[in-house]
Amino acid sequence: MLNWFADHMLPCAYKSLFGIDCPLCGFQRALLLMLQGEWKASFALYPPLLPLLCLGIGFLLQRLFRNRIPVRYLNRFSIAVLLLMLVNYSVKLINLI
Repeated sequence: MLNWFADHMLPCAYKSLFGIDCPLCGFQRALLLMLQGEWKASFALYPPLLPLLCLGIGFLLQRLFRNRIPVRYLNRFSIAVLLLMLVNYSVKLINLI
């Protein structure tokens, strides 16, 4: 299954059009590394991966159990994850210069 995933990764349309990485570039490769058990390499490639996955699971659980998880917690966590993504993207762009 992981070999199939590695062979069928989606190309980044943003990078194809503009020639620079997008804020999500590296997500698929980091996810593949995480699924293969290479946690350090996954974190080094794309640090916001784990918080993004937790956020997705949080929104899924909030949809399933509406009264159990207040939306305000997910909103705050969303802002934190977005800031982490922006910091990661800024560092990536600075390293290109």
